[in-house]
Amino acid sequence: MGEARFKLIPVIDLMAGQVVRGIGGKRDLYRPIQSRLVPGSAPLELVAALLDLHPFERLYIADLDAIQSQGGHESVVEALAARFPSLELWLDAGCSTPEALARQRRLPHTVCVLGSESQQDTALVERAGAEWILSLDQKEGRPLDPAGLFARPSLWPARVIAMALGKVGSDAGPDLQGIADLRSLAPDRQIFAAGGVRHEGDIEALISASAAGVLLASALHDGRLSSATLSRLAAVA
Repeated sequence: MGEARFKLIPVIDLMAGQVVRGIGGKRDLYRPIQSRLVPGSAPLELVAALLDLHPFERLYIADLDAIQSQGGHESVVEALAARFPSLELWLDAGCSTPEALARQRRLPHTVCVLGSESQQDTALVERAGAEWILSLDQKEGRPLDPAGLFARPSLWPARVIAMALGKVGSDAGPDLQGIADLRSLAPDRQIFAAGGVRHEGDIEALISASAAGVLLASALHDGRLSSATLSRLAAVA
């Protein structure tokens, strides 16, 4: 698949060693996922089932324990990298210090995602170099952005995630206006949508909005996106 093509990226949210289902960014309500793809919520088995559904090239991992400073899942990430070496892992583990960034970069096949909700200032993003991804996090239209990164597109890397946390697991539809707003600020960046995708039509709308790709969870686990549909969408330039 060429780099110009729209990217379909499955998501796993990790909490206490299990994959959990996101519900509007209300992390105290997250519970082990129930998926039509596989029984149980073990990370390796669930990722294997996702790859049986479609040959995804990337996987987004939200380490919710690490984001909330309650431990972490580095061993799970290492196990995923070992079992699925062709999969590029996008990892948001609440990284906010140079030491944490260096540690994450030592993980195999892993690209560090720096979330705006985790940055207290711009120091880390200014020294992060080229190979990282920025997640611009917002909830119900309110930026989660202590460092003011939404207003500093000159600091954005090549890949940016428009993370609409309030729409996660909500079946409310994607934040098309948010994609348009970010593209107007930085038309040369790749903007990825996250949150609210219900069905094929939502993905087609994101393609029309010139998003670079989309992060997917509920629509995959509920069976609303078939293997044939994913293959067709992945072929769209």
